[in-house]
Amino acid sequence: MLELRVGNTSSEQATTITVWIDTAFDGFLVLSTSLIESLDLDHEVATEAILADGSRVTLEPYVCYVDWFGEVVAAQVIANEGKLPLLGTELLANRRLVVDYANGGVSLN
Repeated sequence: MLELRVGNTSSEQATTITVWIDTAFDGFLVLSTSLIESLDLDHEVATEAILADGSRVTLEPYVCYVDWFGEVVAAQVIANEGKLPLLGTELLANRRLVVDYANGGVSLN
């Protein structure tokens, strides 16, 4: 899990959320509809996708701004009713993720 600062504009005060790292998700972020509404994120055009199991779904994308290693980065958010906010591999690009199973730690550089 990581703490992530997220806002609806690049200049507005951000909200800190806890996200789970999902290395099977190749996008930026997955957040619940209720969290998206509370952050007042801007909606983008819906898009079709094929999931790993082959099923087709319509994704509801939004845009947010993330404080990512000292830079404010625009990130696409996919709405989902899952219990946990997810951080995908798009934000992990050019970073080093280390998972320490023995001690229960995660580091991201």
